[in-house]
Amino acid sequence: MSAARRGSLESRTMPSSVTWGLLLLAGLCCLAPASLADSLHGVAVHKITPELSNFAFSLYRQVAHQSNSTNIFFSPVSIATAFAMLSLGAKGDTHTQILEGLHFNLKKVPEADIHAGLQHLLHTLTEPDRQLQLITANILFVNESVKVVDKFLEDVGKLYHTDVFSINFRDTRANTQVNDYIEMKSQEKIVDLVQDLDKDTTLALANYIFFQGRWKVKFEAEGFVAEDFHVDKKTTIRVPMTHRLGRFDLLHDKALSSWVLLQHYRGQVPAFLILPDEGKMQYLEAKVCQKHLARIFKNIDIRSASLSMPKLSISGTYDLETILGEMGITKVFSKGAELSGISEGVPLKLSKALHTAVLTIDESGHDHSGAMPSEERHRFKHLTIKFNRPFLVIITDENANMPLFMGKMVNPM
Repeated sequence: MSAARRGSLESRTMPSSVTWGLLLLAGLCCLAPASLADSLHGVAVHKITPELSNFAFSLYRQVAHQSNSTNIFFSPVSIATAFAMLSLGAKGDTHTQILEGLHFNLKKVPEADIHAGLQHLLHTLTEPDRQLQLITANILFVNESVKVVDKFLEDVGKLYHTDVFSINFRDTRANTQVNDYIEMKSQEKIVDLVQDLDKDTTLALANYIFFQGRWKVKFEAEGFVAEDFHVDKKTTIRVPMTHRLGRFDLLHDKALSSWVLLQHYRGQVPAFLILPDEGKMQYLEAKVCQKHLARIFKNIDIRSASLSMPKLSISGTYDLETILGEMGITKVFSKGAELSGISEGVPLKLSKALHTAVLTIDESGHDHSGAMPSEERHRFKHLTIKFNRPFLVIITDENANMPLFMGKMVNPM
């Protein structure tokens, strides 16, 4: 397996309107002070966040419809960047389907702004100053018989830091080679992602994201004790639950018929843990949207409470052909795919597209400001909230005001 080389652009055709837009934006950023350059890219981010938020909640509902009895966890931003990257090599209906399937309105938002916004979003999430322990990547695996267009290599490398690798899919070691590379690239956080690559594969996409969250504030906990968790009306399991007594960003939202606990990770990344009232999960899933989260974030109260919850560690792996196909992205997976921007000589289709997202939590924080004074522990009767049945997990970017991760904890074991 070898990395595809980037070639010279001198012999290429005239740049597309997308490329001209990106070149113009890049030129302005090069001429401008760093703060102005960041501002220009930041404007592009805010142009696309409404569409990305709509995509996130639509994607969640589609995933929930297909897997209503298992844990859910994915990153809509990571999936959107993967397919926006792929759109750089797509033409015609294939190109339009991808971007419209991601909920981008091409009549209102220039395509150059889509790519610039996503590029800036990825940059801000991974910059060291934010102290986010986040690893993400897109990797394209291309059959060794395919010569990849130099311009595509250049664009996906610069905008999305995408690796493009040439591989012999007919080799019996192909699965192992792909998984070994992903494991190495992800610093051993993602293992055995690919299980069933077909020997006739010509193009495969692997997209992964790993996030280790660290609470901004450390809350005192009483350790983990085995308690009941009600998976559904017929299934109850014993899981380790931790109890915490303190002050929390907490409210009961009547519009969602749910308790909402807002926890803050380092790096301006709030997590909404949403516990629906008994029998209200389907109502919550159908109702919740970014406007609800923004309103809750603005109005949430600090309340004294006793909380019980399982350890927040969750992951999910998805074959995106099935899920995105239901959202209108079909042609890229078919024999009619127009991917001549990736290879001009060999007809391509996306044979496999996999996404995996992993969340782990570092329970420690850098202070104890959420702790309750000992005299207050015994003076008042406290609200008791038990996350002992399925609840939603939505992790957002406070700056961009949009979901980074979405999930549902159905079974903590």
